[in-house]
Amino acid sequence: MILFFGTRPGKKETKVLQNVTCPYCQQTGTLTVVSQPNYAHLFWIPVITLNNAQYAECSHCKRVFYKEEFTPEMQRALSN
Repeated sequence: MILFFGTRPGKKETKVLQNVTCPYCQQTGTLTVVSQPNYAHLFWIPVITLNNAQYAECSHCKRVFYKEEFTPEMQRALSN
């Protein structure tokens, strides 16, 4: 019997953080958070979520902030 097992990224979800200031360029309302889950699959059917990669990008200065670099203000806006 052959089993097809592997990993595959899921669908990206984006959210614009309104009224949040970029810590690098100090512009307000320019941060967009991208969240993308990574799934383990069996026969191309997602079974388990392995991790959820999140990062924020400023549309003004193009700086990328990874989840570990999120400010408390960014985390509050993301949880709402």
